[in-house]
Amino acid sequence: MKHSHFDVVVIGGGHAGCEAATASARMGARTALITLKKAGIGVMSCNPAIGGLGKGHLVREIDAMDGVMGRVADKAGIQFRLLNRRKGPAVQGPRTQADRAVYRSTMLSEIERTPNLSVIEGEVADLLDEKGVISGIVLHDGVEIRSSAVVLTTGTFLRGVIHIGEQSHAGGRMGDAPSTKLAERIDDYALPLGRLKTGTPPRLDGRTINWEILETQPGDVDPVFFSFLSNSVSSAQISCGITHTNEKTHEIIQRNLAKSAMYGGFIDGVGPRYCPSIEDKVVRFAEKTSHQVFLEPEGLNDHTVYPNGISTSLPLDVQELYIRSIRGLEQAEIVQPGYAIEYDYVDPQALNLSLAVRSLQGLYLAGQINGTTGYEEAAAQGLVAGLNAAATALDKPRVEFGRSESYMGVMIDDLTTRGVTEPYRMFTSRAEFRLSLRADNADQRLTPKGLEIGCVGRRRQTYFTEKTERLASGQKAMSDKYFSPQDVAKAGKRLSQDGSRRTAYQLLGLPNIDFDDLVKLDSSLGCIDIETRAQLGRDALYATYIERQNQDVAVTKRDEAHLIPAALIFSELDGLSNELKVKLERQRPSNIAQASRVEGMTPAALMLIMARIRRDAKLPATA
Repeated sequence: MKHSHFDVVVIGGGHAGCEAATASARMGARTALITLKKAGIGVMSCNPAIGGLGKGHLVREIDAMDGVMGRVADKAGIQFRLLNRRKGPAVQGPRTQADRAVYRSTMLSEIERTPNLSVIEGEVADLLDEKGVISGIVLHDGVEIRSSAVVLTTGTFLRGVIHIGEQSHAGGRMGDAPSTKLAERIDDYALPLGRLKTGTPPRLDGRTINWEILETQPGDVDPVFFSFLSNSVSSAQISCGITHTNEKTHEIIQRNLAKSAMYGGFIDGVGPRYCPSIEDKVVRFAEKTSHQVFLEPEGLNDHTVYPNGISTSLPLDVQELYIRSIRGLEQAEIVQPGYAIEYDYVDPQALNLSLAVRSLQGLYLAGQINGTTGYEEAAAQGLVAGLNAAATALDKPRVEFGRSESYMGVMIDDLTTRGVTEPYRMFTSRAEFRLSLRADNADQRLTPKGLEIGCVGRRRQTYFTEKTERLASGQKAMSDKYFSPQDVAKAGKRLSQDGSRRTAYQLLGLPNIDFDDLVKLDSSLGCIDIETRAQLGRDALYATYIERQNQDVAVTKRDEAHLIPAALIFSELDGLSNELKVKLERQRPSNIAQASRVEGMTPAALMLIMARIRRDAKLPATA
């Protein structure tokens, strides 16, 4: 049986799949999104929140490329908070508590109104393979769907197993079957596989929580949105509750550790170190007598509450005991037990920087299948995989993101160069150029790239062009106006009496001077609008530091431009240690910048590789 031909087929309707499918379609590729059921598109399987430190940067970057996650999160947001607001813009992270139902329905609407994109309900049972080239998929009912590229975004479904205490059953997430046939098909390709796990807390009935005695956490009065196109909230705003575990809670958990799937030896997969279960917290931080728990409502018309901070794989009866030992939850009812889920992932060192499988032409992987954790990390990979799958189908150049231009580039380079030993999560500390990779300037960094490759729509293009013109005009006006220390003193601000005249833009970068002070110095600057003032202030704050950083950025870009030939056999390079030869053959770095980050690499070894590249300059670049 045959189905119509598409340029790109995306398997999976989660966060990675949604971004991959819409990105491919925006590139002009005829795209099919295959999902078990339409109702599962955009489901928030874990916590009902988007963003945070590092993660919020990724969402902004997705939005800068005209991706959908930011717009959908803004529509569904019921509490917006800018994390690290008191710190510098480089480490601030936008976050929103989302209405789970609104997020899902809004994402489905985005998918359904995207040109070039069709949704097909069905289970993918096999990949079509023609002499090592993936050419489509086969559904469970035998229907074949041909394509030039396939993006696999299976999340936690590959041989997924759900654990609740000593009991376990197959499942991709609670209520859904795992993807076993597809996992078996992947086995045939001998891709390097591993096993990871993640967990979720028990969901509570909010009507059984004693909110009156709990501390509340309201959202920000002046919300910061994810999308550069959003300007107002779409839903009513709520507060979250805050409570804490206590010594009784910890004693219950300690007494029942052997019943935990993780501590009872029922799970082989490695969990996320930065998002530990409550069992892990009690064991690893035994000196602490309490841990904070955020009670996050899952929607305006949903009584379900997500208790963030107490994910678990303990039996249901133990979950009930420890939940009711917590202040405010003494009468709380569990509507869905917490559980751990174990699943297969592919070692991302098997991929290149476009997230294509090096050994299988036409196959791209994105999301948790690559060993990451989090909606945002998955969506960012989906964007990159979708853009590149479309580029392959339409015979366009690959779309790659460097470490110096985006957090997406940092993440993909980390994954493909170093692999993972635990679920990978994005942090601002992973980026060496984070002063210039801020959430606030994601569009300035990436929207021009999106326009160049053709994945940005007309509305965003118009907005970005107008914003860029306002910023350029404002900066020029400020750079044309000079003031002496005496001039600044007359405006009531102290400045070093060094006799140097500074531009208004340079003054704006000083910590004790804001835009209102500049207007006092020259009233003509008052015509610059509020939004432009704020962005100019952030840009000016880091201008001097970024100027110094640009030398390092230039070195990184130079090394990224030195491609390593596909035919280069590292094991034949005299002078390299055997250990380094093995690592290089396994990881197959695409360029000198990637090679420099291989564990154990030395300057002398890099020189050897560079010498061979110069000698073999006519060989093709790594695929």
